[in-house]
Amino acid sequence: MKVVVQRSKEATVTVEKEMIGKISKGFVLLVGVTHEDTMEDAAYLADKIAHLRVFEDEDGKMNHSLLDVNGEILSVSQFTLYGDCRKGRRPNFMNAARPDQANEIYDGFNKLLCEKGIKVETGKFGAMMDVQLTNDGPVTLILESK
Repeated sequence: MKVVVQRSKEATVTVEKEMIGKISKGFVLLVGVTHEDTMEDAAYLADKIAHLRVFEDEDGKMNHSLLDVNGEILSVSQFTLYGDCRKGRRPNFMNAARPDQANEIYDGFNKLLCEKGIKVETGKFGAMMDVQLTNDGPVTLILESK
């Protein structure tokens, strides 16, 4: 499982001209699932993300977690994170999990984040989405479960 974490001041996701998710301060997560992933991978990353200390304290040091700052999450499924571009000019998506498996793990991942007391907004799995964010910093990290 792979997650791109972007610290944001605000973010929205729109599907077919309808805003379906909106957050203020927190993280925008682009979430990719591969064939080998299980709910253990989702639990590991949910815990890591909730406690990741990338928000600044009163001294300007990255010492606070999402939980410490009452941050929110906009979680967007992103199978293209497993696109292989090593050969040719078109990405190969063979490493991305099949939609049924990916959706199950993605939903479980979001539920685990909610169980930690985090407000989680989502996109629509499998849909074409417009994601807008104001990147804070910018701070962008790539986390992997394997």
